[in-house]
Amino acid sequence: MIKPTVELPISKKPTDLDLKKLKEYFKEMPVEEILSGLKFAKNRWAAKDAGTLKVGRKSIIQKEVHSVTTEQAQWRLKNWKMMIANYRRRGYSYPTISRIKKILVQKSKKKSK
Repeated sequence: MIKPTVELPISKKPTDLDLKKLKEYFKEMPVEEILSGLKFAKNRWAAKDAGTLKVGRKSIIQKEVHSVTTEQAQWRLKNWKMMIANYRRRGYSYPTISRIKKILVQKSKKKSK
């Protein structure tokens, strides 16, 4: 049986380890899966290159609420309109803002130590 081969032009010379990994991927995975992975990687690379790649929603929410005290959560909820304006200025979507609010409500109900 003749093994099909692929010849590709690439931007820089790959290392031996890179070639080994590529051969392993093509040997173990179906071509359709490799192509879908490359499409995802290309889109991510293009977004990163354009500066539009956004950090995941979960990490944004954790960044906003992880060290907030009960008093700070209560203050933020009392001044929620101002907080929404700040979050929108930072480019947060409304679903992200509502998730932040949900966690702040939970934190505001806890007893402060």
